[in-house]
Amino acid sequence: MTCDLMKFRLLAALLFLASSAAALAADPPPNIIYIMSDDMGFSDIGCYGSEINTPNLDALAADGLRYTQFYNTARCCPTRASLISGLYPHQAGVGHMMNDRGYDGYRGDLNRNCVTIAEALKSAGYRAYMSGKWHVTKATQPKSEADKHNWPLQRGFDRFYGTIHGAGSFYDPNTLTRDNQYISPHADPEYGPDQWPGETYYYTDAISDHAVRFIKEHHEQTADAPFFMYVAYTAAHWPMHALEKDIQRYAGKYDAGYDAIRQARYEKLISLGLIDADATTLFPIDPAAKEREFWEWDKRNMEVYAAMIDNMDQGIGRIVQSLRETGQLDSTLLCFFQDNGGCAEQYGRRGKAAPRNSEPTMPPMADSDLQPRMEPQQTRDGYPVRTGRGVMAGPPDTYIAYGKAWATVSNTPFREYKHFTHEGGISTPLIVHWPDQVKRAGKLEQTPAHLIDLMATAVDVSGAEYPKTSHDGQPIKPMEGVSLAPTFSGKAIDREAIFWEHEGNRAVRNGDYKLVAKGAKGSWELYNIAQDRSEQTDLAEEHPEVVEKLAKQWEAYARRANVLPLNPKRGK
Repeated sequence: MTCDLMKFRLLAALLFLASSAAALAADPPPNIIYIMSDDMGFSDIGCYGSEINTPNLDALAADGLRYTQFYNTARCCPTRASLISGLYPHQAGVGHMMNDRGYDGYRGDLNRNCVTIAEALKSAGYRAYMSGKWHVTKATQPKSEADKHNWPLQRGFDRFYGTIHGAGSFYDPNTLTRDNQYISPHADPEYGPDQWPGETYYYTDAISDHAVRFIKEHHEQTADAPFFMYVAYTAAHWPMHALEKDIQRYAGKYDAGYDAIRQARYEKLISLGLIDADATTLFPIDPAAKEREFWEWDKRNMEVYAAMIDNMDQGIGRIVQSLRETGQLDSTLLCFFQDNGGCAEQYGRRGKAAPRNSEPTMPPMADSDLQPRMEPQQTRDGYPVRTGRGVMAGPPDTYIAYGKAWATVSNTPFREYKHFTHEGGISTPLIVHWPDQVKRAGKLEQTPAHLIDLMATAVDVSGAEYPKTSHDGQPIKPMEGVSLAPTFSGKAIDREAIFWEHEGNRAVRNGDYKLVAKGAKGSWELYNIAQDRSEQTDLAEEHPEVVEKLAKQWEAYARRANVLPLNPKRGK
């Protein structure tokens, strides 16, 4: 081959690559939808091992990717702060809950040294919408508009429907907000009974329906711009509230009991390839957590829990259908994940059950009245809200959690629960669906990843410019995550370690090794996650050099990420 011919071919190749890159850059950026559920375990949806009917999530997984080692931060509001900012939660100011503990990592309010995904994507021309639970501000009783400085519209979103607070009745949620104003679900001219899927207002339906509304209105009004949408369900957080039509589908489903349901999930997870039988085990469920005297009651709790997830999946189906009808499904990056593991909290499970009164005993509430309490004292029509063992969950006059035994089933086959940084507290499904770019339909992705990566992913695929300063010149902390876009096509990502801390529970994962401790005074435990993801064989004494290395990494993270002092109880 002559020198001139070689030069010609090289030039042609360079021109081809340049034109291909230009064509790629010219592609319109995708819409991005992040859907997060609340207080659900790793095995709670069908395509991750469950018996619960989730055909819409299963279909997204069949046409997309399922991640086997995706992580959250073990608790609701730290997860939300971390997701929306792309930082570890303490860096965003939400290391614990919505109270100020006197240190920058524990202010209980999203700080001004971070930007939200909605704010970051403005540089790429995105509009932003949110439907669901916010829970990253203390300002649930604002006395002025200035107090709303960390509400969604003040943090980059163009439209918002949802709750500012973290929990509440599904029939009468407190802090329900449209855009920037509190509203009553029973006096809302924009979403009245003629628009409810059933005869009753139900918050999960309302979240789904407003997500659909935002998609359709965006297509009708601003279709030339891409959009980011954050859908934050409160399903399946306590209270166990579900519509009777959904509960009926699960009547008798859990008659076999905790152990049989858990065993079936375990076997399904193995058959799906999501876990390895040689690296997991079903350790015993705590006998004290199993109900005997009140078995019919606890079985009902799980039937209602399943119905809550079923209803959420129905809503996700409506969201997907709205994308399909508007011609946007293939060009939308859609991700589903959960905020923490199954919840073993005992809310409403203590004390003797009160029977339901035959008639209302309290004055009815006016339609325009706002619900002021997380746990209402009464229903709108005047029945007292009841808790206690034996109160059959589901209707609006009940307020019950599903308990530790069922949470163990939800977290199959992992250890511990919400709050803790063992695998049961931090492991979540991640489903990624984007037909234009994700061509590995139905595949499993084994790369360990964390929800801090979802900011980096959004910035990457949108072409946005992540800011160095914002909020009137405030310095913005660099993103902690890495884009997951390479994994969409099976490529590796470069990361050394992932870190956690919540309430003194702490962990670091580097490669296959995970160092984890329970409580601020708990000793470090060491596990090889590739060989023991159920965390049953502590290797700390066998490999002290690994413990020392990972502990130093965690301490360096804690110093730079506003984690210290560890689990402060009050302000300084």
